[in-house]
Amino acid sequence: MTRDNGPMTALRAPFTTLALRRAVFCVVSAVSAAAILAVPAILPALGVVVLWATGAMSSRPAPVVAPVFLVLLPVTIALLVVLAAPTGRAMGAVHRSLAARLLDVHVDGPPPRTGARFSDGPGWRAVGYGLLKVPLAIPQGYGAFCYVFGLVNLSYPVWWPLFRNHPPGTRLGPVWALTPFGMLSTRTFAGTFLIAAAGLAMLLVAPWLMRAGTTLDVAAMRRLLGPRRLAERVRELQLSRARAIDDAAAMMRRLERDLHDGAQIRLATLAMNLGMATEKLGAEGPPPDLAQARELVTLAHRGAKDALADLRDLVRGIHPPVLDNGLGDALATLATSSAIPVTVRVDLPDRPAPAIETIAYFCAAELLANAAKHSRASHIALAVVSSARLTLTVEDDGVGGADPDGPGLSGLARRIGVVDGRMRVHSPVGGPTRVEIELEAAACGS
Repeated sequence: MTRDNGPMTALRAPFTTLALRRAVFCVVSAVSAAAILAVPAILPALGVVVLWATGAMSSRPAPVVAPVFLVLLPVTIALLVVLAAPTGRAMGAVHRSLAARLLDVHVDGPPPRTGARFSDGPGWRAVGYGLLKVPLAIPQGYGAFCYVFGLVNLSYPVWWPLFRNHPPGTRLGPVWALTPFGMLSTRTFAGTFLIAAAGLAMLLVAPWLMRAGTTLDVAAMRRLLGPRRLAERVRELQLSRARAIDDAAAMMRRLERDLHDGAQIRLATLAMNLGMATEKLGAEGPPPDLAQARELVTLAHRGAKDALADLRDLVRGIHPPVLDNGLGDALATLATSSAIPVTVRVDLPDRPAPAIETIAYFCAAELLANAAKHSRASHIALAVVSSARLTLTVEDDGVGGADPDGPGLSGLARRIGVVDGRMRVHSPVGGPTRVEIELEAAACGS
């Protein structure tokens, strides 16, 4: 597979879909900044229009007209203060939607307003974002200007023969082109190539200007339009609690189903066989049927062993006994049962807490099972290291293409999210696949 070099990437950048979407976002931002700058002048301007329309400005002396402006000014300020927070929230929602549609950037909205307008913190932060749009619109507007007029200027040599085909000797006025270097003009076809060169330079620099402007805008948006860190943390904890409750309920249903369909039926069959054997070996009546009694006891013995095996599997599903010797020994034992050769590397200066050990063990088991089922790999590397956080890494040399949103990996992400865990998946088509899970090491103990 070949990689694009720098010059080719720079030449293609202005003609990508992302560049067009950024240009639309920058244009909207520039229009928003202009509207914000115009807001404080709207009501006084309306007052002037009203006075002019009624003839007050021409028929009244200045000492009579001046108090009108003294009244309009505080009214304007009062209206701006009252409407600022809700208007800021509405504009913030619009800009978050635009960022999601045009830039593929998703910013969560703040919580709904619960108090008075004057104490609406998210609303006033949105007002701050609106004011910040004015300086942010400078690089965005400049980038959009270079993008739009760069395309226009680049087209001059194309349309010149179509519209400037007058007879020889005709003296025509110059054709002007708008560039960041000033106005360029030409009277000849050869001069259009100078304008086209300026347009190409504008096009090449436009994506980087728009990228810089949108990057700053997105940073301000995350800071001012999204929920505060405490609110985000509360939301994460609420989601983690909900996931923990759902996982616990699912585990209880699975245990109930396994007990009902497995060990309970085997124990019921065991009790029935022992009862029948007791009848065959009755103390009174005809001589016992020893052959049938022996067969029933044999069946009961086999059922008891199967029931013990089922119960052992259930216990292993809740807390594997092999973890009693530590996570390193448990992972080594897990690797020996894998259908694909597994290399295990464990570096744990301190033993993790039991909950962290259990989650890491089940994550490793799930990842090894997925690799054996889907990867078509010939070797798997399993590593566990602990520094600030406990990191579990499973890497195989298979065909790749693992989907982080699939049922298996998304289920793992939900499970580790309960303990503030994070999962990263790198699995390009063709391989290799690398899954890295980080668990909070603060829960580690000796």
